[in-house]
Amino acid sequence: MGATAMIRSVNLGGATATEYSTPGVTGIDKRPVAGPVEVVAPAEGSGLVGDTIGDLRHHGGPEQAVYAYAAEDLARWSAELGHELAPGVFGENLTTAGLDVNGALIGEQWLIGDRLLLEVSVPRIPCRTFAGWLGEQGWVKRFTDRALPGAYLRVRRAGAVGPGDPVRVVHRPGHGLDVATAFRALTGEAALLQRLVDVAELPAATREKARRRLAAQQVGA
Repeated sequence: MGATAMIRSVNLGGATATEYSTPGVTGIDKRPVAGPVEVVAPAEGSGLVGDTIGDLRHHGGPEQAVYAYAAEDLARWSAELGHELAPGVFGENLTTAGLDVNGALIGEQWLIGDRLLLEVSVPRIPCRTFAGWLGEQGWVKRFTDRALPGAYLRVRRAGAVGPGDPVRVVHRPGHGLDVATAFRALTGEAALLQRLVDVAELPAATREKARRRLAAQQVGA
C-alpha cells in the first residue's frame, strides 16, 4: 500500500428489477455519492446505510457487509473491455485508490478516516446477476481467470466514510493468505484449498466449504 491510499468513491445502490436473480431485484447498480455515509455491522444486508442488497441469501450480512474494489483494477478492466468502467459498476461500495485490494490478507484491518475499522473477510465470487448486469460474453469465466475479485469486509468498528478519506492498514495477520489466493482456491485451484482450512479470519462457512472439497478429493483419489 502506498502512502496515499484513500477512498476514491463511495457507492450506493437502490433496488433494480433483474431477471438474473431469484428475488427478481438487485442492488448491484451502485452510484457514487457525496457522503459521508454511515457504516454499521449489519445482521443482514449492506453495512452502508442507504444501500440496497437484493439477494439477501447470498449477499450482505456480517461477513459481506462492505465490498471494496480498486480503481486501478477497474482501469485494467476498462482497457481490456474497451470502454470506461465507472466507480460502482462492479457493485462495489468502496472504490479505493493506492490500495492493493487483491493482495490484502484475509483478516487484514483497514482504518478509514479516524474511526471506521473494516476487516477483510473473503473474496467476491462472481454470480449470474453480476454477469447479467455487465452483459459481457463469458463474463464469469473471464472474471475468474483474471483473479481480480475485490474483497468483502466485515465491520469491526462502525463509523462514517466519504470520498477522499485516507485508508491505513493497521493490522496484517501472519498466515499469508491473500484475497487473490483465496479466490483461486474457491474457484477451482484445488491445490490451494488446504491453505484455507486453518485461517480463522475466514468465515466459518468458507472454511467448511474448503474442508468438504478436500474430503471429496480424497474420496475420489
